[in-house]
Amino acid sequence: MNTILGLYNYWIVIILMMAGLYILIARYNLIKKIIGLSVFQTSIFYLYITMGKVDGGTAPILLDEPASYSNPLVHVLILTAIVVGVATTAVALALIVRIYESYDTIEEDEIKAIEMQEQDS
Repeated sequence: MNTILGLYNYWIVIILMMAGLYILIARYNLIKKIIGLSVFQTSIFYLYITMGKVDGGTAPILLDEPASYSNPLVHVLILTAIVVGVATTAVALALIVRIYESYDTIEEDEIKAIEMQEQDS
């Protein structure tokens, strides 16, 4: 039981990941899909950040005695991934604005119905 509670950060990652995936799959609103994708992406960030932390580790400053170091590369890569994620979200929201201007809706099923009506006529 203590082992299960000791890995609480992985349980948080699993819960966030499944919530983001559920929102992404179950919702037809395009804005909600982007939110689900962002939640899923945040869970991946949290997973990598928790894996990069070493208990008792310090900053990798070389001294005379060997010590346990935390790897800063993980945090740098996640910082880059956050910037890319924000840019991707901004592009997705811009595309949703264009879709709304074209179809007057952001509901996926309504857009598909409009497309089917245009193909039939």
